[in-house]
Amino acid sequence: MRRKVFIIAEIGNLHDGSLDMAKSFIREVAGCGADAIKFQTHIFKAESLPDAPNPPYFKNESRKEYFERTAFNLKQWEMIKKFTENECGLEFISSPFSPEAVDLLEKLRVRTYKIPSGEVTNAPLLLKIAKTGKRVLLSSGMSSWDELDHAVKTLKRNGCPKPVILQCTSEYPCPPHKVGLNVLLEMKERYKLPVGLSDHTLGIACSIAAVALGAEVIERHFTLSKSMYGTDAGHSLEPGDLKLLVKNIRELEAALSAKINKDITAKETAGMKTVFEKSIVAAARIEKGTVLKEGHLAYKKPGDGIRADRYREIIGKTAKTDIASDTKIDRKMLK
Repeated sequence: MRRKVFIIAEIGNLHDGSLDMAKSFIREVAGCGADAIKFQTHIFKAESLPDAPNPPYFKNESRKEYFERTAFNLKQWEMIKKFTENECGLEFISSPFSPEAVDLLEKLRVRTYKIPSGEVTNAPLLLKIAKTGKRVLLSSGMSSWDELDHAVKTLKRNGCPKPVILQCTSEYPCPPHKVGLNVLLEMKERYKLPVGLSDHTLGIACSIAAVALGAEVIERHFTLSKSMYGTDAGHSLEPGDLKLLVKNIRELEAALSAKINKDITAKETAGMKTVFEKSIVAAARIEKGTVLKEGHLAYKKPGDGIRADRYREIIGKTAKTDIASDTKIDRKMLK
């Protein structure tokens, strides 16, 4: 049996600093059937200079203003985590962007860390996370193979022997031809570690294909509405799409996990064979004494007579009696 795919809904900071909004997201993600909800833990002073630029797809306010306005304190994070796990049955995950953020998340006793693509070369942060001994998801959206090699070594040598490597392309949204599904197979071969996909496309096809290729983790940005304010809303899945994604992944898991024996299946569908297969019948009236040729035969449903693939056994036989058109030919009619 394959391991169940771990499906993460990433809401980042779309809660906009509101506890009630955060809870609304958590409830909706739980209702969609995902396994975890992922936030981002930003402590602006610890991670950015005051004039740090915004990503090109978000211009409405400065990064400093946005992160400070939407930040939660420790008590609020505790409330969010408790609501996530105790009331909604999801795992609480957050991406730390500084050592101070790791310290905060350790106080929350998180089970999993997600290392964002922009932190892959931040060796001190990777070292600190590895030493917690927690599960680690390592994104790779901006990384070369060399950078990713160093990050994996840092994690494995310092307390995280089996990080999950996520293929990712840091484009928002990401066009399907840039997703890099081929890289999943390269990562599995290169690192001999579990792999997954952090998918920034607007649809669900690439995520489903990734599962078919062996992805054990799927992460998708999620929003209550694409019209919401925030950096990621426009390229996030809405509830209907997330539900559909979860449904399709679970169906694909069942299909990939079950091994089918064609001979057994054929026996189980014997009744259907009678309905859908063809029998040998007289293509037109055949008179007694006629030596049958291929032109005398036709092949029609139901399949409860001589099967069509036996036609060579009939050719060359002689009709012992007149055979009406569309009559199923029986061996007793022939000599």
